[in-house]
Amino acid sequence: MTLSKHFLTLEELDSEEFDDLIQLSLKLKKNLRDNVPHRHLAGRTLAMIFQKPSTRTRISFEVGMYQLGGSAINLSSGDLQLSRGESIEDTARTISRYADCIMARVYEHDQIEALARHADVPVINGLSNTFHPCQTLADFATILERKGRLGEIDIAWVGDGNNVCNSMIYGAALSGATMSIATPSALRPLERVVRKASRLTRIHLTEDPHEAVRDADVVVTDTFKSIHHDDSHEDTLYPKYQVNDHLMSLAKPDAIFMHCLPATRDREVTTSVIDGKQSAVWDEAENRLHSQKALLVRMLGSP
Repeated sequence: MTLSKHFLTLEELDSEEFDDLIQLSLKLKKNLRDNVPHRHLAGRTLAMIFQKPSTRTRISFEVGMYQLGGSAINLSSGDLQLSRGESIEDTARTISRYADCIMARVYEHDQIEALARHADVPVINGLSNTFHPCQTLADFATILERKGRLGEIDIAWVGDGNNVCNSMIYGAALSGATMSIATPSALRPLERVVRKASRLTRIHLTEDPHEAVRDADVVVTDTFKSIHHDDSHEDTLYPKYQVNDHLMSLAKPDAIFMHCLPATRDREVTTSVIDGKQSAVWDEAENRLHSQKALLVRMLGSP
């Protein structure tokens, strides 16, 4: 199976393609643990553009390309002529002549769209202010790994209806999971995302985190800080939307907790929850590696 040219929001996928990526993620994870060679991208090169700092995205993509037999080039904005006024369009055309794929972690989503319009190679959204589709692949691989299924899973989102939330909504629609999303009214996820996903699954919006979490299989939150770092919703969200032991007690007894990281401990989530027995955050972080390897394989060549 080969995916469509770009991976920007998850809207590019159908349910079969989404399921294939999740299944391949866990297959590649097993291959790595069993020392089964899987150098499917030997000789291929990934160009990685970072407008903002990264820990998990950079390491997981770079290590992933290495494990697949390829190589990755790390490029900050200061490394490129973008910092001197070259357009995104010309940058996309130039990098396309050298690399087989471009992954970009940007502030504004229209910048990743511009890269995709003008690149001659596949473009992957490593994060924008509107979507974080790579994180969603890792999240649903983690859910399948922990729960054994994706359909009939009730996911509770608590906090800011941000880029990670938008992408998870699409993931729910593609997998058959349902979502209950608790946010202040001013911080709801994108209306068009909710509207589109609601055609395929149940997406429930509320301002009450207790209502969202009650009987959930999965509880998810994210940092209360804005992607732009120049403003913060913490005063609006804390402490009402903090995931703590009391809130987790309302979910199913075998519910798992997820957070894409980095976490501000004892703000959006208490230390007792993130380090507790229900926490899946470290498997979730590891699965960024395996799910992105699956994505690269399906975009650049089949195993």
